[in-house]
This record gives sequence, structure tokens and C-alpha cells, in this order.
Amino acid sequence: MSIRTILVDDEPLATQGLRLRLEPHDDIEVVATANNGREAIRAIKTHKPDLVFLDIQMPGFDGFSVIQGLMEVEPPLFVFVTAYGDHALRAFEAQAVDYLMKPVEEDRLATTMERVRQRLSEKRGAQEAERFKEALEEHAPEAAEELAEGGTTAEPHASNRFEKMINIKDQGQIFRVDVDTIERIDAAGDYMCIQTGDNTLILRETMKDLEKRLDPRRFQRVHRSTIVNLDLVRQVKPHTNGECFLVLDSGAQVKVSRSYRDVVARFVH
Repeated sequence: MSIRTILVDDEPLATQGLRLRLEPHDDIEVVATANNGREAIRAIKTHKPDLVFLDIQMPGFDGFSVIQGLMEVEPPLFVFVTAYGDHALRAFEAQAVDYLMKPVEEDRLATTMERVRQRLSEKRGAQEAERFKEALEEHAPEAAEELAEGGTTAEPHASNRFEKMINIKDQGQIFRVDVDTIERIDAAGDYMCIQTGDNTLILRETMKDLEKRLDPRRFQRVHRSTIVNLDLVRQVKPHTNGECFLVLDSGAQVKVSRSYRDVVARFVH
């Protein structure tokens, strides 16, 4: 399936150069170009692309203003392309897929495209699941009700709905954390301490919201204020009063309270 793409830059040579670098990517279909922010908004609303390569510094509407101007429509994926390195923080806060520096290097662009394909796969998987659910509700309401009662395990591509990478702003820097490396998450008010075994990063987000972003088949709450990556549990140590400890890859021990002891059941055969 092609990736319908729009290129936005006020420098024609930059647009031409990016188009040439995208040619080896057979799944890219450039459906439009735009020279400024206002043109970009009109083109995006007209063509409804999957992906937009967006310059930041442009006369009038800059790249961030373009995103704000699309709040009422389903947004495409954005990759920022700029000659300035001091906008990276705002770019990731705007949920951009990536941030490329001019002139764009072919290897760096290839990495970006892999991220784009992954994100589109996740997005399309979620859309397919939603269409499947709507079709069932219309044509087979009883089956739809059974599916809803059975949880999300029967939804096609269910795992694609969850994050593979999490962007964390910590001490003025952006860290891209692979969720596979997250060992546990500890809550401290509206802040989450993300533990990756040898590193700790602070994320401003509630535990409830973070749980929605992680695959529940792997990440489970074992305490009121702790989420654990079950794939990184190496030992279960019984404790008193129905409680126990999980020993993780790093050697850290996490207490499982009685309220969450059903989580341990999957380790006992």
C-alpha cells in the first residue's frame, strides 16, 4: 500500500532534493507540495495524506502553526525537516514521527521511513479493528456483544494499538525509549519513574493514561503504584499474607500486593 505524502518547504530546491531522496522508496507517492503553511493546510485537508514532510521555518505560518491549524481533522503523520537543531524538543512534543536536519542524509531518511511504516501499520491496524467492530454491530449485533464481553483479545491486530517507543522529556532532553527495555514503572503523583534496568527517566503522565499506551499482555500493575514488564520477570518469591516479590532481570525486587496477586498466576503452571 502506498504512503500518500505531501512535501512542505518554502525553498523549491529543498523540496526537489527531498523528492529525489524519496524516489528509492517505492511505497512513497508524493501527491502534492506546498510552499508555505497556509498552502500546506489547504493541501492536507484536500488530499488527506498519510505523511507530511514539514519545514519549520517558513514565512507566515511555521510548521507548528500548520499542525495547530489541523486540530479539527484527522491528522497525518508528520516528519519535521529543518536547518535548525533547536526545535527538536517542540517537534517531539508535537508528536512528530521524526526530526530531520537539512541536508537530509539517505541513511537517516531510511531510518525515518521505517518508523513511519511502523506507525502507519499500527494506525491502520487500529482502524481495521474499529471497522470490523462497526460491521459486526450493524450486521451481527449478538456477535459484537460477545466480542465486547470477551475483551480485546479477538480484535485483529490488537497489539498494534500499543506504543513501541515512548518519547520522554527529561532534564531538557528527549529520550526515545524502546518499551521492550522498560523493566518497571513507579508512580510518584503525576510523574512516572521509568526504570530500564540501568537508567531511570521521569515522565509527566498519570499511571492510568500510561497504562492505555502499553500492551496489557506484557505490562501489568502489580501494586497500586507499580507496573511491571512481565517478560522481564525472572523469579517469583512467596511472602507473607498472600503477597510475593517478583525478581526482575536487573535483580530488583518488586512487591506484589494481594489485590494484584492474580498477575502472578500466569507464572504458575
